[in-house]
Amino acid sequence: MTNQPLNVLFLCTGNSARSILAEKLVERWGDGKFQGFSAGSHPKGEVHPRTLAMLEDAGLPTDGLRSKSWDEFAQPGAPVMDFVFTVCDDAAGEICPVWPGQPMTAHWGVPDPASATGTDLERTASFRTAFRMLETRIKLFASLPFAKLEQASLRRRVQEIGRIGPNEGEGSAA
Repeated sequence: MTNQPLNVLFLCTGNSARSILAEKLVERWGDGKFQGFSAGSHPKGEVHPRTLAMLEDAGLPTDGLRSKSWDEFAQPGAPVMDFVFTVCDDAAGEICPVWPGQPMTAHWGVPDPASATGTDLERTASFRTAFRMLETRIKLFASLPFAKLEQASLRRRVQEIGRIGPNEGEGSAA
C-alpha cells in the first residue's frame, strides 16, 4: 500500500443512490486510505433526495455530489482506479468500459432503494437498509490488511465482502 489514497469507484445503473452512498462511506471509514468515486451506466442526472438526506443525517458532506456517467472515468486524464465495485445487479451484468491500470473488481449487490415503493416510511427504510449494507461492507473492506495480502487473497476477500447480507455483522467476512 502506498502513501497515496487508493481510488475506489462504485458503479450502479442510475448513480443516484447506492453508488453515491458508497462513495462517501468509503471516504469516512477509509481513514484517508481511499478516495471514493461513483458513476452509472445510465445516470439519472440527479442525486436522489433521500440519498442526500441519508448522508446529511450521517454527517457526511454532500457538496458537489452529482449523478454522472461511468464514461467520465474511462477517459484519458481520469483518475486511475485501484478498485471498481458494482453495487447493483444491472451494472454487474453490463459491459463495463476498460479501466486503465487493471483495477481489482468485485460485485457488491445491494437492493435499489430508489425503486422502493410503499409508504414514505417504507421507502426511507429501504434507504437505511442500503446504507447499513454498504457501511458494513465498506468497514470490512477498509479494515483489510492491504500491505500484508497478496493480490489473489485480496481479490478473494473483496469478493467475499460482496456476499455479506443486510443482517450480517461486521465480523462475518474479515
